Amino acid sequence: MIFATKVSAPTYYLYDNGMNGIYLIIGGNLGERAQYLAQSKVYIEAQIGKIIRQSSMYETASWGDTAQHPFLNQVLYLETTLDADSILQNCLAIEKKIGRVRGAKWDARIIDIDILFFNNDIIENEQLKIPHPFLHLRRFVLTPLHEIAPHLMHPVLHQDITTLLQKCEDGLAVRKITES
Repeated sequence: MIFATKVSAPTYYLYDNGMNGIYLIIGGNLGERAQYLAQSKVYIEAQIGKIIRQSSMYETASWGDTAQHPFLNQVLYLETTLDADSILQNCLAIEKKIGRVRGAKWDARIIDIDILFFNNDIIENEQLKIPHPFLHLRRFVLTPLHEIAPHLMHPVLHQDITTLLQKCEDGLAVRKITES
């Protein structure tokens, strides 16, 4: 069961049309990284919702184990009719369809799809925490998110993405690979 609380923080790119606005980050550090990101976007649009905005792709050292191959990451903003639980289940199914095998926490991976925000909701249950509990600590998340939603307010921290990026102490370099 999901318990959600609506928060009155303003959003960016969230339309009042009955759709849910969701920010995802996709990334991977194995194989044909850009190809896996492209493939995941096709599945995301087919199974979750229409991609309205997408950041450029960014490369960064692997979080938690910088000895691994670097990640490519991209942030997507979607509109969907699905609820957060359904989105999570679809993200996991897409990862599996592309070939992700779950291992240890910091293992290399073909694809990873994480929910960053769902509307302005605050959701916490055994399977899902929204907003993503570590997004404000990770430059590889904040940089592409800032590209497409600099004024998006974090509903728990009550700061916009620009401020969170300025305060971020993560020292991993984030390098833009392609334009959105």
